[in-house]
Amino acid sequence: MAGSWNEAKECASREGLSHVYHDCDDGIYGTCREGELQGSFKKGVFIEHRCICMPAHLNADELEAKEKKFRTENPDW
Repeated sequence: MAGSWNEAKECASREGLSHVYHDCDDGIYGTCREGELQGSFKKGVFIEHRCICMPAHLNADELEAKEKKFRTENPDW
């Protein structure tokens, strides 16, 4: 887990993973493989979280700008 896009990028580089995400339900950042779902288990049932996932090759400024644009265009998401 990470606290920012920048930390998530550093983790992705260390772990050799292709994508970074911002989990909007938990408020954390992290790394993943393309198509990997993020979420948690509640009473044995997997609950998928709302995440903004992007390629780790983008720089932190690009990631922040894309997230801001998405949230502006999708305020109810």
